[in-house]
Amino acid sequence: MVTMNRLSTADRTRVVASLVEGNSIRATVRMTGVAKNTVAKLLVDLGAACSKYQDETIRGVRSQRVQCDEIWAFVGAKAKNVPETKQGKWGDCWTWTALDADTKLMISWRLGPRDAATAYDFMSDLAGRLANRVQLTTDGHKPYLAAVEDAFGDNVDYAMLVKLYGSSGENETRYSPAKCLGCIPHDITGSPDPKHISTSYVERQNLTMRMSMRRFTRLTNGFSKKLENHAAMVALYFMYYNFARIHQTLRVTPAMEAGIASRAWSIDEIVSLMDEG
Repeated sequence: MVTMNRLSTADRTRVVASLVEGNSIRATVRMTGVAKNTVAKLLVDLGAACSKYQDETIRGVRSQRVQCDEIWAFVGAKAKNVPETKQGKWGDCWTWTALDADTKLMISWRLGPRDAATAYDFMSDLAGRLANRVQLTTDGHKPYLAAVEDAFGDNVDYAMLVKLYGSSGENETRYSPAKCLGCIPHDITGSPDPKHISTSYVERQNLTMRMSMRRFTRLTNGFSKKLENHAAMVALYFMYYNFARIHQTLRVTPAMEAGIASRAWSIDEIVSLMDEG
């Protein structure tokens, strides 16, 4: 096994390449020969560097349409199964995401419970990264109403898209998703264009996240055991997604399409962010 003090740039690159393509830490250990604790430490250190770089770089974004959603995961155990000794450390963990519908740039994200405080923090951060008035669409989660008003005031064209779910009427297994019976748009602030009241792109991003981060895979034991590691993987994933991964439709990275990067990054360059920090 390769330990941290002997980890070369090439080894680091192989580890990161494995992680961003959806492999777990244990699978990465088997594929690269790097020790488990070394992989975990590299993830935490690089995740912090990626978070810092994106926080400083993704500013003044000239977006037209932004879609927001929340994706569920958990750390250690689901909320109902968390023991007393792990209260406050384990439990449900939601990732709130704000996606530019045109450039596919992940502008902002927040980890936390699905509550009003996180909604306010998330929307305040998003508003601070935008350079102009946008059309904003969220799902029907009620905390968005006050959070958007506090963050944007009337300087936004905001609509909610409320989805109605129900049984399909067929024999469903325990894990079958509810059937979407319809969507009802609600204009909240300004004059949102009805043609662009949608959360389709950000919901598709949820699938990409589950496929690209083992921690988000449902019905497995690959879930995060520490919140620090979970947050680090999310930051690393968005760094790779925004700056390095060529979007199949755009033919460039989201950061290039948004005008905040001139070229696609290599994984070597992402790894080098640790040295710059």
